[in-house]
Amino acid sequence: MVREIHENELNALLELYLFLHEDSVPRMTEHLKNTWQDITADRNHHIIVNVIEGKIVASCVCVIIPNLTRNIRPYALIENVVTHEDFRNKGYATECLHYAREIAEKENCYKMMLLTGSKKESTLRFYKHAGYNNGDKTAFIQWLE
Repeated sequence: MVREIHENELNALLELYLFLHEDSVPRMTEHLKNTWQDITADRNHHIIVNVIEGKIVASCVCVIIPNLTRNIRPYALIENVVTHEDFRNKGYATECLHYAREIAEKENCYKMMLLTGSKKESTLRFYKHAGYNNGDKTAFIQWLE
């Protein structure tokens, strides 16, 4: 079942992120609690999860960003697309991305963007199959310390 995350599911999400690029679940510090509270209170920040038999198996983040161009239409940024390794190639992350698209359409976004650090052809095919293209724009990233 695809839905937005519940506030009490932070630990399950952090465990899923071990299959993204994290190497450990962070300690439950005040900073983490405050960040989680900020995220869950933000009406433009959507953490979408796919739950199978009570377990979060896939997720993505969809952030709606207000905008002054394109007829004052917002855009959506997709981040942290991840599927538990035992549940890959079953369409669960694609369902999360489709749900994100529904949110973006409801919010009248004019585009959705995502970046991937992966160069794996299978990952690029996954995003193309989900409706994204890599020919319209060029992404530049500046990492901050």
